Parts: sequence; structure tokens; C-alpha cells
Amino acid sequence: MEQFLQNNGWIFLLAALWTIPWKGIALWKAAKLGQKYWFIALLIVNTLAILEIIYIFTIARKKEKATALQ
Repeated sequence: MEQFLQNNGWIFLLAALWTIPWKGIALWKAAKLGQKYWFIALLIVNTLAILEIIYIFTIARKKEKATALQ
């Protein structure tokens, strides 16, 4: 396993470069929309940005549209 990590460290770098922007956007939207439980879940759970992308394009979008209509 250690040999794998030494030879393929770039995989972790790519994963971090992919995950960090999505997590940042999702956390920002959750905070802006006052969704405390989503913020905590997004902060704690690491799913290689899958949960973050789902949140951004479904949950947050619905909340933003509902807020805009008021």
C-alpha cells in the first residue's frame, strides 16, 4: 500500500483539486440559504464531491427558486 501511495500520489492531488471547489461552493450555498444541517453534512461527509454536486444542482436550486419567488 505504501508503494502504491508513493507511486500514485498524483491521484490524491487530483481528488483534492476536484473536491475542494465543489465543497466550497456547496458550503457557501448552504450557509447563504441558512441550511445548517446540510452545511454540517457537507462539511463532515467526503464523497469526492458527489454529495456536493447533488446538493448544488437539486436542493440549493429548489431553495433559491422558492426564495426568489417570495
